[in-house]
Amino acid sequence: MGKKDASSTRLLVDQYRKQIGKQDYKKTKSVLKATRLKAEAKKNSSGFRDAFLVIAAILLFVFCIYAFFFLNLSSEIDLDVDVD
Repeated sequence: MGKKDASSTRLLVDQYRKQIGKQDYKKTKSVLKATRLKAEAKKNSSGFRDAFLVIAAILLFVFCIYAFFFLNLSSEIDLDVDVD
């Protein structure tokens, strides 16, 4: 990639950034504030969601172990009944 190609790419990126910046200026302050508050609320709520998912995963793991042992022990009990 030559020097001229690199500079033209940089110009396109700068033009794109300016266009995006102009779009933000078109928004009113109340809309920008609402968007910022929504993003902050989403960021803060992810901690509770992550904690809930970890607890749910642990409970699921314990339930699977319980079900595995329950099914194995219940089949052994049935065999003992047949022997009598």
